[in-house]
Amino acid sequence: VLERTRIYRVYHRVMDPLLRRQIYMWAMLGTVTVLLIGATAMFFTRGVAAKMLPFDDKDEMQIIVDMPERTPLETTVALAEDMIRGLADVSEISDVQLYAGTAAPFNFNGMIRHYYLRRGTNVADIQVNLVHKSERGDQSHDIAKRIRPIVEDIAVHSGTSARVKVVEVPPGPPVLSTLVAEIYGPDRDSQIEVATRVREIFADHPSVVDVDWSLSEPQREVRLQVDEEKAALSGVPKASVIGALQSALGGKVVTHLSQPTARTPVPVRLRLTEAARSGLDRLGSLHVASLNGQLVPLSELVRPEIGEAPQLIDRKNGQPVVYVTADVAGEAESPVYAILDMREQIGAITLPSGARLGQLYARQPGAVEQPVMKWDGEWQVTYEVFRDLGIAFGGALLLIYVLIVAWFGSFVAPLVMMTAIPLTLVGIAPGHWMFGAFFTATSMIGMIALAGIMVRNGILLIDYLEARRSAGIALEKAVIEAGAVRTRPIALTAGTVVIGAIVILFDPIFEGLAVSLITGALASTVLTLIVVPSVYYLVHRARSRRAESKTPAAPEPDANPVAETE
Repeated sequence: VLERTRIYRVYHRVMDPLLRRQIYMWAMLGTVTVLLIGATAMFFTRGVAAKMLPFDDKDEMQIIVDMPERTPLETTVALAEDMIRGLADVSEISDVQLYAGTAAPFNFNGMIRHYYLRRGTNVADIQVNLVHKSERGDQSHDIAKRIRPIVEDIAVHSGTSARVKVVEVPPGPPVLSTLVAEIYGPDRDSQIEVATRVREIFADHPSVVDVDWSLSEPQREVRLQVDEEKAALSGVPKASVIGALQSALGGKVVTHLSQPTARTPVPVRLRLTEAARSGLDRLGSLHVASLNGQLVPLSELVRPEIGEAPQLIDRKNGQPVVYVTADVAGEAESPVYAILDMREQIGAITLPSGARLGQLYARQPGAVEQPVMKWDGEWQVTYEVFRDLGIAFGGALLLIYVLIVAWFGSFVAPLVMMTAIPLTLVGIAPGHWMFGAFFTATSMIGMIALAGIMVRNGILLIDYLEARRSAGIALEKAVIEAGAVRTRPIALTAGTVVIGAIVILFDPIFEGLAVSLITGALASTVLTLIVVPSVYYLVHRARSRRAESKTPAAPEPDANPVAETE
């Protein structure tokens, strides 16, 4: 007998007071509403941080070193080796490789952040390999946070103005950097001025690290112009002067050396030493033969012109742009909150025209008459992913509603069943807070998946409830019987979801999906068994009262009927 089962007795004990006194039912619904509002507020109070994807736990990372332009390779190597020695006490590091003057072997960072293009005597790349994750307690992100101050301190004390970044392998979005500000403007000078201010604001934020930009520091450049008049008077062709300079600075292959162990001949290049070709005095002392055989010093044939070396101009979709890049680490490890913190300061930047700097969040500007900034990087991917997932969630809810309307032939019943969907937030938000997990794209996918599961639970309840009412059972008794009978299949469904999600709970990328499924299923299952029947009860009680008020009262019989007379 149903009434003798333990599930029925427990469920009757919970629901009977709510059905007998509606004030209790309204108090329960009010409490659930407060819990739902509180759970939603956790996203706005940063109790739960939103992020595209969490930090992955990899067995490698990179230290990117950028010295001032034209720094000798020996100086770059010396600083990189100092950093390697500074990391000797980090027990999680198994080994390192140093690449100076060229890029490290092609990897994911090299592709999406263009590190494979790095060349020059002023660049170095330290590839840091960690012991396997099973042999260390900290994840790679925590190790990177420990390493960063060590290498930054070495760079500061070197006195070389080196820029250092500790770069982790990104878990997903192929972006130039986690935090990117794109500066557009009508001219180069205005772009650089705004980018300088933005870079200073980035550097002042406590959670923004590895601040950099796409500009190189201004460098002096010496151009040697051939004095054609003097060259002609000296009888030296212009091509001979240029050839002598190219041979002295760039070198010239004079012969090839064949070795028995080499598959191809080795070119022998002749050029001046590093010290000799780094000063104008030594270059000027070189001699070039004239047409009549006399040796003429180069100092009499060329004139030096000192200026600023040209800088690379980045373009995006044909528009000149200056990138200010950074990463986030510390209290706010999501770029969303770093942007929220800095947008007011950046918006206060005053342009030469007196206007404030405009900020764009989703689209690139067209033709600009004054500087404007667009937020990019992981923010752009986060915005697009959550926007698209939100649209998909809305489409799923609409489709669920249409299907239930077609099945039950009612526009109200689907709304009652779908009240279980927002109840998942009561578990999802606190669950992410308890696990210390980011609310990521995978968390949103878990929330969408739960929508179908929770509606299915609502359908189980309402379908059985309607069947019992059709059998002539009173509304209150039908509510309790439906909950008692459907508790077991609903609980089994939640249990299978929880058990299946436990498998991926400890994966850094899919942790959000697991947390959403586990906590959302547990909280929503318990609340669905109480809230959905309660809402159904209130809706049908209201319908019954309206129906009673519209039904005309039967006429009362006359107390003193008039006797019929013949």
